Amino acid sequence: MDELTSHSLEDLATALKEKRLSPVELTEGVLAKIESQNPELNAYISIDPETALEQARVAEQAILSNQYVSSLHGIPMGIKDNFYVKNQTTTMGSKIHASFHPEYSATAVERLRAAGIVQLGKHNLHEYALGVTTENPHYGDTLNPWDNTKTAGGSSGGAGAAIATGMSIGSIGSDTSGSIRIPAACCGIVGLKPTYGRISKFGCYPEAWTLDTVGPMARTITDTALILDALSGHDQQDPTSLPLSPTQTAPLLTSDVNGLRIGINEDFFFTDIDEPIAKNIRQTIDDLQDLGALIVPVDIPHIEDAEYALTIIDTAEATTVHRDTLARRPEDYGDDVRFLLKCGVIVSAVDYLEAQQIRALLQQSFAQTFAEVDVLIAPTLPIKTPTLGQKESLINGIVTDTEDALMRLVGPANLLGLPALSVPNGFVESMPVGIQIIGPPLGEQTVLNTGSAIEKIPEPK
Repeated sequence: MDELTSHSLEDLATALKEKRLSPVELTEGVLAKIESQNPELNAYISIDPETALEQARVAEQAILSNQYVSSLHGIPMGIKDNFYVKNQTTTMGSKIHASFHPEYSATAVERLRAAGIVQLGKHNLHEYALGVTTENPHYGDTLNPWDNTKTAGGSSGGAGAAIATGMSIGSIGSDTSGSIRIPAACCGIVGLKPTYGRISKFGCYPEAWTLDTVGPMARTITDTALILDALSGHDQQDPTSLPLSPTQTAPLLTSDVNGLRIGINEDFFFTDIDEPIAKNIRQTIDDLQDLGALIVPVDIPHIEDAEYALTIIDTAEATTVHRDTLARRPEDYGDDVRFLLKCGVIVSAVDYLEAQQIRALLQQSFAQTFAEVDVLIAPTLPIKTPTLGQKESLINGIVTDTEDALMRLVGPANLLGLPALSVPNGFVESMPVGIQIIGPPLGEQTVLNTGSAIEKIPEPK
């Protein structure tokens, strides 16, 4: 069973399509993995084996009848538990929504179902997606599969841990200030935050309306592209959804980076980075240069203000979402989330509008940058994967706040709605390291192609 669940989505899809593998057999293998691994890692809040096996039998019959739908047909996946699933408990990782049963499903869930997935259950997450560690006081912490004493990252930590261990063959996450890329980096998988509006967020419980993004998580670049292509496309139910057709990134993937202009910003993206991580990332940049990429140093005016602007906007909007419930049931929030939401009350209209002005200035700065380069490359995280409950981390011997550090490098892409990808990039002290690729608006193909090139670089012997 372990051998079966260790294959990529792409390889499993081929075996399913060619009828060399049954969706039932695959689902049984993944459920067995969940039974053995989830009690320790706590990647799922809920699991529904009976429904999953029934869906697998339906998929099997369709494929045997030559009604193969897509590369996701018969593929078992968990769903992050802030995505509505009609008539199924959707907790948002909270006590307040512990018995919530939506009357409709999120568009992302509907599109995965239309593509033929088998739904295994709901992934654990940081409460209301308002945190970066998936340390959850209501459903328990998700542990890192590489080292159970360390965080899996968040807020999509359940998905990250499940994919890394074969308890889910891909998934979807939400990313408002790094919630896909942080766990991807911590768990050693691929995570893509697409362009804002590229994938519908209808039916995904909001954190911050002008920042929220839905995206795919998987083991490989191709797997991530296949999920992206199934999820993307206009949705009239989401007013922020872009009027675009679904992407077709998977068939167009290439690892050819000859002539690719890679921007390197030293002042922000390579400042205050733990030295072993910086060395890891710079080696990969050198490898890309050896493959024909052009390395271009870039300045990005106002980038130092990105963290402030993102924090103000995210906190203010999240507190607005929770205002009424926070007033009625403050004791039912976890301590960290309650504190965050109370901080949002302090943000003034002047603060919020000033943050929006900074956002506009940064949009101009990044537009100028992407006139010079095709992508930016940076570490996903500036620190080594922290232990559970670790409030402070060291960067080259200097103490820094752990949560701030985890969000610092991933935040600008959220603030500006840019596509950003975290790709596994080897290990530091036996823990995975993520390399981040940021592209211009709608630049998912180039970002994924760059990730594909990195994925194929041989690891040092």
